[in-house]
Amino acid sequence: MKIYDNPKKSEWSKILQRPYQKKKETDILVKSVFNAVKEEGDNALRKYTEKFDGVQLQQFFVTDRECEIADKNIPTTLKRAIDLAKSNIESFHRAQKTEKITVETMPGVTCWQEKKPIQSVGLYIPGGTAPLFSTILMLAIPATIAGCKSIILCTPPNNKGKVADEIIYTATLCGIKKIYKIGGIQAIAAMSLGTTTIKKVAKIFGPGNQYVTAAKQYATKLGVAIDMPAGPSELLIMADDTANPKFIAADLLSQAEHGIDSQVVVVSTTKKLLIEVEEEVKNQNKKLKRKNILDVALKNTKLILIHDHKFAAELINFYAPEHYIINTSLNDYFITHVENAGSVFIGQYTPESAGDYASGTNHTLPTNGYAKAYSGVNLDSFQKSITFQSITKQGLESIGPVIELMASAEGLDAHKNAVSIRLKVQDNEFE
Repeated sequence: MKIYDNPKKSEWSKILQRPYQKKKETDILVKSVFNAVKEEGDNALRKYTEKFDGVQLQQFFVTDRECEIADKNIPTTLKRAIDLAKSNIESFHRAQKTEKITVETMPGVTCWQEKKPIQSVGLYIPGGTAPLFSTILMLAIPATIAGCKSIILCTPPNNKGKVADEIIYTATLCGIKKIYKIGGIQAIAAMSLGTTTIKKVAKIFGPGNQYVTAAKQYATKLGVAIDMPAGPSELLIMADDTANPKFIAADLLSQAEHGIDSQVVVVSTTKKLLIEVEEEVKNQNKKLKRKNILDVALKNTKLILIHDHKFAAELINFYAPEHYIINTSLNDYFITHVENAGSVFIGQYTPESAGDYASGTNHTLPTNGYAKAYSGVNLDSFQKSITFQSITKQGLESIGPVIELMASAEGLDAHKNAVSIRLKVQDNEFE
């Protein structure tokens, strides 16, 4: 790992570049899969499931029998852990509910806003290098609280045509009845276009690799909404000489193990800490099961020495990390100056893993700098805000001339006339 010593602003973009993705080739593949699903439907899903997942499937639906088997296979201790996480996530997301907002902007002019659930949503759950059953909690729980009527779940099968017991159990626990063994680009295409088996949805949620991310972005061209363009996982840690290098190294490895295209960054005002963290990463990595993935992912690691904490805060906001850990003697300063981040973890006893699983916040977050404009998934992600207004005759008499003047100034006479014709009407014309 290379330590960058107080780099200039002009160098930030190059130093903090995310792992390169072959976007052109990916986009070509995505388009071809979507076209095939559009023309061939379920047959295309079978073809690509065999090609990408190495298994032939006759039917995609997870059966009741498979749900029963999954329930029996999950240890009681894990069930209890999932239950606790579910409770915390429900508590945090239920607290995000808001009441109808009503305002009389002027006498006789009443405006209000109500939130309505998105009727149909599709949840994508990665299941390749790791079955991310925790993502089900993060998506199904707010979808249910929001009141979404139709919730379907797609996740890739293994080479035996099975879905991980943990995914099936957690989905069933969250009340999801439609679980499909479809992954990757073809799953996003199916939820975007609809097939005989899969119904088209209004919005797609869930993280994934660069192919899933590109597929979700392509889906937006077809009128399907997505949560965000979330791609490979990333973590930035701001630490100083008060931080424990063992903790910092453990946090870096926890995110790097997501995939070979993950990226982890440490920003510090202390070079000694960066050197100690680098050594700790090497030592801890030797003992981890996913070392083969970590060895590749850690090549994307950046260790950045910044001598000034104000400059450090500016660099961090420039990077806009998906996950951001603050572990310094100046935590309050860095908290106050957070502008761009998906989710923030504060202090030496707040590992990023807490947010991934059980603290209550959502772990579906914007990556690749999108935290500059996107929020992580929350209850509002599964709702639409609809505005209403009601104007009385007296209210229109007050506001009408304003509308007429503005419409005239824009040259929109029909807009003006929609008001004028009402103002000219006498009360007895309605009798």
